[in-house]
Amino acid sequence: MRPMFVFLVAKMMNNGEVSERTYRGASVIELIHTATLVHDDVVDDSNRRRGFFSINALWKNKIAVLIGDFLLSKGLLLSIDNNDFDLLKIISVAVREMSEGELLQIEKARQLDITEAIYYEIIRQKTATLIAACCSLGAASVKPNSPEVETMRKFGELIGMAFQIKDDLFDYGKEAIGKPTGIDIKEQKMTLPLIYVLNNCTKKEKSWLINSVKNHNKDKKRVNEVIAFVKEKGGLEYAVSKMKAFQEEALGILANYPESPYKASLNLMVDYVIDRKK
Repeated sequence: MRPMFVFLVAKMMNNGEVSERTYRGASVIELIHTATLVHDDVVDDSNRRRGFFSINALWKNKIAVLIGDFLLSKGLLLSIDNNDFDLLKIISVAVREMSEGELLQIEKARQLDITEAIYYEIIRQKTATLIAACCSLGAASVKPNSPEVETMRKFGELIGMAFQIKDDLFDYGKEAIGKPTGIDIKEQKMTLPLIYVLNNCTKKEKSWLINSVKNHNKDKKRVNEVIAFVKEKGGLEYAVSKMKAFQEEALGILANYPESPYKASLNLMVDYVIDRKK
């Protein structure tokens, strides 16, 4: 998905044409993204990645960290060797913000005091910043130093915000119905549906919720009770409304550009973020 954003934005900006810089930008983003996934599996102590064994599961943490570092350096050198310093700055800022977002989430998970504003900042840094970098890279690859570089960065950030809220909704069952999973609750991750309900329930209910997440997050029955309570109190509906607001704002940015197959494809990509089933 991420390299597709690079190419589609570049083509929309440049009458369907891309440059060698566009290919390098797409390659860099995929190398960097893969490196962050390898490192994430170490941080999260995860043994699976999309149905397969993770690198740390197969070869332990030391090798996984080194492979992540290798992929990161390959991505950076691809930009440096071709003097794509503007593209390198975009991706370097993204890597810094992703690290800051991860650290902020870890800090807040210990205290369980995440406000809605802090939640948005965490997902902006952790998820949205990389998709923002994709769109920004696409524009910069064909129109360096133009106002479109920042416009497309904002466009990608909005898509990334909607993307992460959609991911958070999956924790409550596919399409907000069906069998709940509760993985985020088990990992003490405070996501938007739960944050909304915490801010809109009685003091007694709030105490029960916090106690459940903090001390009973491994208890399957209790986790299911939390999920049912969040649904009952309108947490999912609220999160969906916020997700759609980010989607509408992203589509609003696209509306300012002339019609083209590439703009149409980007519109479809924005809709996919909301409508995807996994």
